[in-house]
Amino acid sequence: MRQGKNWGYTTEFFRNAMVSTHHLEIKEGGYCSEHRHKHKYNLFYVLSGILELTIWCDKKTKDITIIQAGQSTAIPPGFYHKFKGITKCEAIEIYQVLLIEPDIDRRTIGGVETMTLLTTGDKAVVDLVESMDKERERQLA
Repeated sequence: MRQGKNWGYTTEFFRNAMVSTHHLEIKEGGYCSEHRHKHKYNLFYVLSGILELTIWCDKKTKDITIIQAGQSTAIPPGFYHKFKGITKCEAIEIYQVLLIEPDIDRRTIGGVETMTLLTTGDKAVVDLVESMDKERERQLA
């Protein structure tokens, strides 16, 4: 849905649990509030016009980046920033959540199993299945 802002318009056109994507229409001279995101990366890709992005690295230092059609820049979580349309501008803005690493909880350790081709009903198959069940129970214990 297209939403009016002081600086122009934003339209969210894709969202899932990890990403939110917006089409921005920014007036010449239009700018957003100085703000930050605790857990989201903010990516800007300019479709037309010229966009200025200011990032406050700390209380005294700021980085000003100017991008135009076909260019992009990203702002990491935690940094105050704002954008401003140097000219009338259209851009894609993508919010992506910060993935916390490591993000894996292993129950077992990988390896290589010895494989033997047996026929169904063969005593060796029954013994093998029982052996595998016992090994799985041991690993989960």
